[in-house]
Amino acid sequence: MSAPDPFELAALAADAIVEGTGGRRPDVAIVLGSGWLPAVETLGDPVVELSTATLPGFPVPTVAGHHGAVRALNIGDTRVWVLVGRVHFYEGRSEAEVVHAVRAAAIAGSPIVVLTNAAGGLNPAWPPGTAALITDHLNLTNLSPLSGPPPPEPYASRFVDLSEVYSRRLRDLALEVDPSLRQGVYAALRGPHYETPAEIRMLQTMGADLVGMSTALEAIAARHLGAEVLGISLVTNHAAGVSPTPLNHLEVLEAGTAAAPGLGRLLRSLIERL
Repeated sequence: MSAPDPFELAALAADAIVEGTGGRRPDVAIVLGSGWLPAVETLGDPVVELSTATLPGFPVPTVAGHHGAVRALNIGDTRVWVLVGRVHFYEGRSEAEVVHAVRAAAIAGSPIVVLTNAAGGLNPAWPPGTAALITDHLNLTNLSPLSGPPPPEPYASRFVDLSEVYSRRLRDLALEVDPSLRQGVYAALRGPHYETPAEIRMLQTMGADLVGMSTALEAIAARHLGAEVLGISLVTNHAAGVSPTPLNHLEVLEAGTAAAPGLGRLLRSLIERL
């Protein structure tokens, strides 16, 4: 049997989430990166939370700090979907599975997608706990969510323009909330191992300020469907060769917990301005 069309599967998931969350479509969708769950806990109680195990096409996350759920909550008059439980290539997932949650949110009607992540910092002046807006990315996964058969009608051509993947308008709003936010280029690699010092020097030469194992393909999928994208990285550690100590995933989660109050205030204040 052939694999189901990823857009049809995302549309089924979108309908299931809308129905399961009371019939209201999202105004904003937030994808949680590693360590970001404590920040979202500060946004308020969900109206409803659905397990992604009950929804079409959602793979089960296998990484600590990611559990599969979709939360619907309200911030003022804004309906927010929080997508808890990103999956990654290194879990053995396909491009379509990696972007499935973002596609479902965009097809459900979300005009804005906020992509958060934990990232290694390539700039020694950005200590762990630094929040940085993504201005652009280097997709070094060598993969695209638009590979394969062309998107069916009524979706746009796969040849999507990426001149402005990450919305300048949304970055400007975030800077109104917190003018101290850093801004930089995110390099996306496949992982799951951390990079070598030589690879980090290469990325620095290429112009990267942040490095991680997610986000880029989700951003491409969201832009293809017409959503505005805001990317926010939490620097959870200095990258190899910048950090004087070995890297581990536990420090990623600990950094997220420590930064949670500030990140939660940032997200809430930003959403209130939309």
